[in-house]
Amino acid sequence: MRRARESATVTYATQSAPAQGKWTYDDYALLPDDGIRYEVIRGELYMSAAPCPLHQRVITRLAFFLEGFLEESALGTAYVAPIDVILPGKLGDPVQPDILFVRQERMAIVGETRIEGAPDLVIEVLSPSNPAHDRSLKYELYAEAGVPEYWIIDPHGQTAEIHLLREGTYESLGLRNRGETARSEVLDGFAVPVEEIIPA
Repeated sequence: MRRARESATVTYATQSAPAQGKWTYDDYALLPDDGIRYEVIRGELYMSAAPCPLHQRVITRLAFFLEGFLEESALGTAYVAPIDVILPGKLGDPVQPDILFVRQERMAIVGETRIEGAPDLVIEVLSPSNPAHDRSLKYELYAEAGVPEYWIIDPHGQTAEIHLLREGTYESLGLRNRGETARSEVLDGFAVPVEEIIPA
């Protein structure tokens, strides 16, 4: 995902786009539904084109396993991008995680048009064009917002990283490679072999 240039001449609803660092949720809400994925983080607009086929295949496979587990356990609901998430204390920073999970007892944060609160689990699939977006920027944002568990899937490296929030910072639960199983601590019982979600 690339950051929109400050000098960009993006226009929407006949208005010029705000300068980087000045974006609000109201500005974001005026962006067109044009197939581009938009997020606002710390007042800066980030946008990316449609994901590549491998990225989408990983999301589809992982969502399939997660949905199957949730149908059996009835612990909550999973959602797949695009869906707006407004994190606590980040009203101006709408993000769109690739996959997220909300516990049944916290479904009140799921509104008609967006999710307002920290999901219990967020999963991002790395884009080869900008892996730092998920590894640093959103990593810090999710920790600040109190997302209890954060997975980072690397389709090209064929790995799954699992991070658990402890006292406000993420602690790595390790890197899982092909031949190993990625397990959630927040979503007790959910486990999936890495090779099942990342095709060879």
